[in-house]
Amino acid sequence: MTTAVAHASRTAVAARARQVTKAYGTGETRVLALDNVDVDIARGQFTAIMGPSGSGKSTLMHCLAGLDTVTDGRIFIDETEITGLKDKKLTQLRRDRVGFIFQAFNLLPTLNAIENITLPMDIAGRKPDTEWLNRVVTTVGLADRLKHRPSQLSGGQQQRVAVARALAARPEIIFGDEPTGNLDSRAGAEILGFLRRSVDELGQTIVMVTHDPVAASYADRVLYLADGRIVDEMTSPTADQVLDRMKSFDARGRVA
Repeated sequence: MTTAVAHASRTAVAARARQVTKAYGTGETRVLALDNVDVDIARGQFTAIMGPSGSGKSTLMHCLAGLDTVTDGRIFIDETEITGLKDKKLTQLRRDRVGFIFQAFNLLPTLNAIENITLPMDIAGRKPDTEWLNRVVTTVGLADRLKHRPSQLSGGQQQRVAVARALAARPEIIFGDEPTGNLDSRAGAEILGFLRRSVDELGQTIVMVTHDPVAASYADRVLYLADGRIVDEMTSPTADQVLDRMKSFDARGRVA
């Protein structure tokens, strides 16, 4: 199947949640992290998820990515329902169709940059698409750092390797959990710029949890969570608009 045909056969929605509930504990100690959430993640767009601490934003991302189970409801990656998948099938889906970027760079210190980038594919026994890999490496500005080990790279460069690793297997969707949280503002802006370019130039779909209004301003759409529910959204945001919206949440996470 050609790339054009493959993309044409996919829906315009890369991932979706239907009536998703996530609860921890039972009885009086039961905590509702997600409360009947419905959301569509558009393909080929950059979506940011924001909300006060404890609002459920990381839980939502982890459930969408198949990293956590739901108590009730359904999660889909494209047309594949992942709720109820056996561990082996779910692991395979995450490996082949989903990419991840976290605060911690999660690089192996004994491998150089290119080896860290291709490691997931090497483990899966898949050969990288050389043309695509070169495009990814160029997009994130690593062409002259591929032989360097993590200890020889700055924090920003290490996170570039992590971004390239997520992009290299050409996943259908990439999830980022505070991907710039451990970086200074300059390095963080570089990483966000690379993520933006990967959407605009490489057609990637990205979902990012963040607390930073500047980071959220790189997204096409911002979803706001409070008390486990999506309570608002914004398209084409600016950092000031995001900050103003966040200020409307009181200390308990409800819209004022």
